[in-house]
Formats: sequence, C-alpha cells, structure tokens
Amino acid sequence: MNLTFKLNNILFLDIETVPQEESWENVPLSTQALFAKKTQYQRKEEFTAKEFYDRAGIWAEFGKIICISVGYFVDVENEKQLRVTSFYGDDEHKILTDFKVLLDKHFAKKSNILCAHNGKEFDFPFIARRMIVHQIELPKKLNLFGKKPWEVAHLDTLELWKFGDYKHYTSLKLLTSILGIPSPKDDIDGSEVAKVYYQEKDIERIVRYCEKDTVAVAQILLRFNNEDLVKDENIVSVD
Repeated sequence: MNLTFKLNNILFLDIETVPQEESWENVPLSTQALFAKKTQYQRKEEFTAKEFYDRAGIWAEFGKIICISVGYFVDVENEKQLRVTSFYGDDEHKILTDFKVLLDKHFAKKSNILCAHNGKEFDFPFIARRMIVHQIELPKKLNLFGKKPWEVAHLDTLELWKFGDYKHYTSLKLLTSILGIPSPKDDIDGSEVAKVYYQEKDIERIVRYCEKDTVAVAQILLRFNNEDLVKDENIVSVD
C-alpha cells in the first residue's frame, strides 16, 4: 500500500466490552424497555430482549469497557520493538482516565494516529461515548467536532482492506489467516468475553486476548506496507 506515515507515530489499540449488568434481572425496568426498543430491528421476532441481552456489550449505551490494550513501535538496535500495555479492571472510569492520560501525554501530536480493526465503527466511538457518560473530557484524538474527514487521525485496518468496497466486511481472524499472521483468536473470542468476565472472573485472560488483538492489528499494518512482521521476541509487555 506504500503507507506514508511513520509507524512510530501510531498507537494501535483494541477494546473489550461487556453488558453493564451480569444478568437481565439486574437491569432497571426503564433500561430494559430502552434496550428492547434499541435492539428491535436486530432481534426481529427471533429473540426476546432478555435473550438478546448477552450482546448488550456492543452498544455504548448498554455496555462498558473492561479492557483497553495499546501497542506502539520503538526502534531498538535497528529493529522494531512493539511495546504493549493494557488498562483494565472493574473501574471503567479509571480505565478511561488512564487511557486519556496516555493520549494527552504521548500521542497528542498532529502526527500521531490511532489505529484499530473496525475502529472507526466500534472502538473509537465506543471509547468516546463512554468518556462522555463518565463526564471525562475527550482527548484531542477522539474529539471529532468541527474536523474535516482528512483531519481525523484515525486509521482502520478494516477500511484499508475494503479498498472502497463499503459493503465488504472481513474479520480480524480471517484477515490474519490469509496474511499469514499468527491468529489472535486461539483462546476465546468476543462472544465469550462476558462469560469469562462475569462468571469465570478471569480478567487476566481477557487482557491477554485483547493484547493479542492489538498485536495482530499492528502486524496487519506491517503486511499492508510490505514490511516484515515483528518477531515474537520483539513484542514486549510493559506496565
């Protein structure tokens, strides 16, 4: 693709979300009614709102973020090193605040870009909406008000792969498979995150899954640019 920006200016990311409540019975009646109305088109006559609630995590109005994993390239002894870290836990406000601090301190320059797979449709707006819910001031990279399309510093590997074919969707798992990138979906997938979070209470497993997705997005961009994949020994987890 001959991408013209510097890889070191990109912050790769992925988020994991779950329904705000563990079970339908814990959802206030007023919210149940709103959820039923919001999902009526998707559910049609196949599911009740209660049966559909396990998917509530895909909507920022009814879901919450439990993990944001990020990755960024640094040059170490003439090799690319991908450093990965995560913000996670039960306190969504803290997750979002810590992520905002990262953006404001280290990725606020005009040259900095946020990159995710399907990020423009999901990750970026979901984070921004949840920040507004928590009354957190949006960082510059997520505040799109008044910006022209070419001024938005967001990169989406799904959009790049579409090549203008806007009806075409390719999952991260499929894209890594055809590009010869190790699959990030070797443990759980998105449909299982809520169960692992609420029932198994294994947030560390979710973090590992989220970080693998973040690494996969970075590797995909390297392949798009006809560059070598980053070696396993050069993928480093940092606190």
